[in-house]
Amino acid sequence: MDWVLNLRDVGLKDIPRVGGKNASLGEMIRALGGAGVRVPPGFATTADAYGAFLDHNQLRSPLTSLLKEYAAGQRSLAMTGRALRQTMLKGDLPSEGAEAVCLAYQQLSREAGQRNVDVAVRSSATAEDLPEASFAGQHESYLHVRGEAAVLEAVRRCYASLFTDRAIRYREEKKFDHSHVALSVGIQRMVRSDRAGAGVMFSLHTDTGFPRVVVINAVWGLGENIVQGRVTPDEHIVFKPLLDTPDVCPILSSRRGDKNIKMVYARGGTTKNVRTTETEQRRFVLSDTEILSLAQWAVSIEKHYGKPMDMEWAKDGPRGDLFLVQARPETFQSRKSSGVLRTYHLEGGGKALVEGLAVGDAVAVARAQILKRPEDIARFKAGNILVTSNTDPDWAPVMKKAVGIVTDHGGRTSHAAIVSREMGIPALVGTGRATIAIKDGQEITLSCAEGERGRVYPGAKKFLVTDTSLENLPLPKTRLLLNIASPAAAFQWWRLPVQGIGLARLEFLINDVIRVHPMALVHPERLDLKTRRKIKRLTKGYKRPTDYFVDQLASGIAQIAASQYPHPVIVRLSDFKTNEYAHLLGGKPFEPKEENPMLGWRGASRYYHPNYREGFALECQALKKAREVMGLTNVVIMVPFCRTVEEADKVLAEMATHGLKRGEAGLEVYVMCEIPSNVILAEDFADRFDGFSIGSNDLTQLTLGVDRDSGTLASLFSERNPAVTRLIEDVIRRAHAKGRQVGICGQAPSDHPDFAEFLVKAGIDSISLNPDSVVGVIKRLTDFEGKNKQEIPHESV
Repeated sequence: MDWVLNLRDVGLKDIPRVGGKNASLGEMIRALGGAGVRVPPGFATTADAYGAFLDHNQLRSPLTSLLKEYAAGQRSLAMTGRALRQTMLKGDLPSEGAEAVCLAYQQLSREAGQRNVDVAVRSSATAEDLPEASFAGQHESYLHVRGEAAVLEAVRRCYASLFTDRAIRYREEKKFDHSHVALSVGIQRMVRSDRAGAGVMFSLHTDTGFPRVVVINAVWGLGENIVQGRVTPDEHIVFKPLLDTPDVCPILSSRRGDKNIKMVYARGGTTKNVRTTETEQRRFVLSDTEILSLAQWAVSIEKHYGKPMDMEWAKDGPRGDLFLVQARPETFQSRKSSGVLRTYHLEGGGKALVEGLAVGDAVAVARAQILKRPEDIARFKAGNILVTSNTDPDWAPVMKKAVGIVTDHGGRTSHAAIVSREMGIPALVGTGRATIAIKDGQEITLSCAEGERGRVYPGAKKFLVTDTSLENLPLPKTRLLLNIASPAAAFQWWRLPVQGIGLARLEFLINDVIRVHPMALVHPERLDLKTRRKIKRLTKGYKRPTDYFVDQLASGIAQIAASQYPHPVIVRLSDFKTNEYAHLLGGKPFEPKEENPMLGWRGASRYYHPNYREGFALECQALKKAREVMGLTNVVIMVPFCRTVEEADKVLAEMATHGLKRGEAGLEVYVMCEIPSNVILAEDFADRFDGFSIGSNDLTQLTLGVDRDSGTLASLFSERNPAVTRLIEDVIRRAHAKGRQVGICGQAPSDHPDFAEFLVKAGIDSISLNPDSVVGVIKRLTDFEGKNKQEIPHESV
């Protein structure tokens, strides 16, 4: 019998012998070492060794008896688990098995050039880490173990951990026969992440299932704090398709976590949490080079296994090397049906009690129940929303009764986030103050349907649930694009059968993500002390306040562009009205008061104006970074509300001074067709731009002379008015004659099926739709195209 096996000698075929965790580690060492994936060396005790331990100590009969008493209701779970563990700990390893472990440990020490090398001792059950079960945290691990005696004791305690309360409960729920589950123990050279950092990563987007990114979380010290949700980690999103592209850095997003504590080693092989320094809190744990290396590993591991993966990594402080310490199949998004999209829409809103990272995209309305400790779970009432500091596997029973979860701490890969995804309930993690701001017993609405930031509102809000089937959808000949406001929405709707994004508004990113007027970052000296302090808090961690604007805007643009890469993603330059700009933090000193902002200082007229030119420079820097540094060259820039051809020349010249020259590096620049002058002078605008995008709201308003926001005149406002439709037909014809494409990004095609049909008949090149209307428009257009083949123009451009 093999008592131990070197990890170099095992692979996935050996799951029955060494469990899923150890088999996966061996598989990576054997198959992926050549791809640069580093796994700490080590060895594993076998399932046969576990069986020999039971037989040597005659433990099978007493274990079976205790489990039968539990099944018959004669013992509680806590009493049963305690008795089972005590029974296991009375046993000793057979001498032959103990000798095999010691010899393997000595060899590992020699290879490390040490007398007694520090090792991590981890449990690996034979039913663990299979695709149909997420078994993380059910059994014990022991870190910083040194010396033969300590290793043997850790192996014995791992055996006993097969009967933790949570492990027993889990096997009962999954209907695993307790007697058919064995335990292997992995002993690996210790990675000193206590002196550096550690974390987890997924080879897809954990909340939406978007498969083309790697999501990496990182904390200082040992990685247990991430899973336990005790800290909010750094989060990085990396775009897989561009990882091998030279001279680009496809890190789409880097969000700094608070990381206010870190787990380090204490005496006696235990661990403890200590406060991090202010410098550590301000810094990212990983460099860009390390982030890209981990992402490359994730791609290699996913490719080898042929499925999305959930991985753990650690960085060795003394050596500075990165290591993969675990890899298992991702168990939620990869099993989710791609044939149906379920979406939630919250009606109303108001002031939120707290906000944090949204997990899932659902809404829950119920009473809040605040629990401080796992010992209080017996009093939790099913159907409530659980509010607590953080969760770990001991909270599993109460989490199954909750309709939603809210925590003070944690990130997207915390225990609360992982379990809530598996159970299909919304969660809000990393709120910082939920247990203080929410009252016990208060009726609340937990909304994760508003993007990546979720919110808790007081009272019961109404919401709508919509199921959209994507199966067997025919595709129309007319290209369909999306109107998208945020990165979260772009990732949410990636499954829709469209060919790009026809309108991505910078206003959303500036208003909801950045929240500061760009000129306030350029000229903070014009602001009052209170506003300067708010901006300082918001831009914490950046050398210059303007770097915050450029970084955040570039990240948002890149994520939206990545969702449809390599299809074109048309990003419209900012088009706030002066009253909207003034409401941004620090905005009032830089904005005039206008009687009619709709027709005032907006769109193209701002970009070359002395009072905003420096702010526009930041927009250009962000676009240049997204395209040239991150590699999202599918970004097309669109100029809004361009009144004259002279203004067009000024804007294009201003862009060129910031490195955005039309035609260079494949850059295309479009213009919004939303003013009658854009149609009347279509040929002149076509000489300056690569395409047109019709903004039907403003075009209708300015053609009919109707304020689109006027309730009194609402009956007169119609994009289907002959005056408007003739202008649309005219610009399509004249633009095509100049070899320019024409699309439409207004609301009308989403709202009016007959208007979409009119556009197809007029020869429109593309129609950009709101995501929730795509499926309905597809069905109507394919039917219309089939019935009117003779009347629809062929490919126009």
